[in-house]
Amino acid sequence: MVLIQHTWQFFLSHSHQVVKATLQQLYLVGIPMGLAVIVAIPLTILSTRVKALYGPVIWFANAMQTIPSLALLALMIAMGMGIGTVPAVVALFLYALMPIVRNTYVGIQGVDEGVKDAARGMGVTTWQLLLIVELPLALRVIIAGVRSALVATVGFATLAALIGAGGLGNLIMEGMGMASNSIVLAGTIPAIILAFLADGVMGRVEKALTPRGLRV
Repeated sequence: MVLIQHTWQFFLSHSHQVVKATLQQLYLVGIPMGLAVIVAIPLTILSTRVKALYGPVIWFANAMQTIPSLALLALMIAMGMGIGTVPAVVALFLYALMPIVRNTYVGIQGVDEGVKDAARGMGVTTWQLLLIVELPLALRVIIAGVRSALVATVGFATLAALIGAGGLGNLIMEGMGMASNSIVLAGTIPAIILAFLADGVMGRVEKALTPRGLRV
């Protein structure tokens, strides 16, 4: 109870600091996630048409995912990016690729062959088949991949403070340095709330973009 009281007092007395860190966290999450969606989805869609492309794409995405998060941040520095926002954004972008790539490919490849054959029988081209049949039916799976990547990125972004990128990780590090659990919670609680909000918003987007006949 005392810890909760101290944490609340910190929120009240350092509201500007908490808000600033939260906005930095949103920036650290939004930029790499936007880039990941713009790059991963079209590239994976292309790989469903050019089969030889999928192997290298999924290999690269899996390789980035298997590197421990701290090691990936360190790798960005070792590659000459220095410290701060740029290496953090690049690392978060690379880390977000795998769920999006995997779900996009699985979603499109999972469309029933009978449905695709029926569309071909009506004379649609390969790209028309993609746009009017495969993508609408695969959209739910694709959005689920984006949702998974987004929630994971919110958590990973707190580590960006270790290389001077700011965000809620700054508060967590400050609290650990001062042995203050209340300051640690002041950084942890907003991060948890952001993760839940991200999951909830993406859940609604997923439902809204799913064709009515496929909703449960």
